[in-house]
Amino acid sequence: MQMDNNDILIRLRYALDIKNIDMVKIFELGGIKVTKDEVLKILTKSNDSYDEEADYDSDLENEEHIKCTNTMLESFLNGFITFRRGHQEPKPGQSTEPAKINASVNNINNIMLKKLKIALALKSEDVLEIFEEAGVTVTKGELSALLRKEGHKNYQECGDKYARNFLKGLAVKYRG
Repeated sequence: MQMDNNDILIRLRYALDIKNIDMVKIFELGGIKVTKDEVLKILTKSNDSYDEEADYDSDLENEEHIKCTNTMLESFLNGFITFRRGHQEPKPGQSTEPAKINASVNNINNIMLKKLKIALALKSEDVLEIFEEAGVTVTKGELSALLRKEGHKNYQECGDKYARNFLKGLAVKYRG
């Protein structure tokens, strides 16, 4: 089953025990205004699977769901960096807005990995340990390829398996 952006947010919120009010604040720091109710709608699983016996209630629940776009997720991650590390004054000649990466469906997991590494002030060894916590062995070379810029000759796409296991490892590390 493919992981969507809502799944990433749900797992990240659980792993790092982020409160709903902090979710609102993090989105705001990333440049997106959402209410606590909207955050709750974002943090529901989408009901994309087709079910012949689906009743009226599940249709109603689907209307309550807000799909998290790549832009929303990236804004959340940018806000999370600011939330965890504080606001950083731009260097002379540097834009005040964080650079928006045109997040295609293919590389949103790579962006998530990079931005969480920054937000949580993790070294590469820490990231490797987090993968180990989830029972996955990733070499330094593989991690380096996942953290490269798209288009680099050694770039490797971060699949859902890596993303899911990284978030699982975060939960083990931060929640015990």
